[in-house]
Amino acid sequence: MDEERNNLYPVFLKVKNLEILIVGGGNVAEEKLTFLTKSSPDAKVTMVSPMFRESTIALANRFGVEMITKKYHKRFLKQKHIVIATTDNPKVNIQVYKDCRKRSKLVNVADNPPYCDFYMGGIVTKGNVKVAISTNGKSPTTAKRLRQFFEEVIPENIDDLVKNLNEYRKTIKGDFEEKVETLNEFTKGLIGKKEVANDKD
Repeated sequence: MDEERNNLYPVFLKVKNLEILIVGGGNVAEEKLTFLTKSSPDAKVTMVSPMFRESTIALANRFGVEMITKKYHKRFLKQKHIVIATTDNPKVNIQVYKDCRKRSKLVNVADNPPYCDFYMGGIVTKGNVKVAISTNGKSPTTAKRLRQFFEEVIPENIDDLVKNLNEYRKTIKGDFEEKVETLNEFTKGLIGKKEVANDKD
């Protein structure tokens, strides 16, 4: 038997350029909005639901999220690129999925992998550095633990390193391959120095 592997292709979306719709206004909707705005405060989000929790309204107001207090209808999919269905009614969620498939829109039905074009994984952000973690939709808890691990092991000054290397890259002469080789050698030295420093502890 072949070993199961993760065939998902990771991408980093510029969500400030995309229109996102969250269908639902309960706990799961708030959870998705929380993760989304934490990672991408500039995300363009609309929510539609007959009701919204007070804490969801407060969060939505903080990030300029449009809220529509109505039942879901396929007309709300117009001009949306990404849709997240979070209602506690499976029929509604599956209808959202079907409507999105007909209109070639990316859709995620929360906690229902067969009805997902994508998963919202664990995310670690330190300045310009972002690490996304996927368990292939199998274990959000494992993704959470890995996120905590990476938050601890990625150094706090990683953003300074990224910025400095970006400036240094601009000064390197030669073609693309020569620049890559120079940067590879330079970063090897930095990693080596860190390992030596750790050995003295």
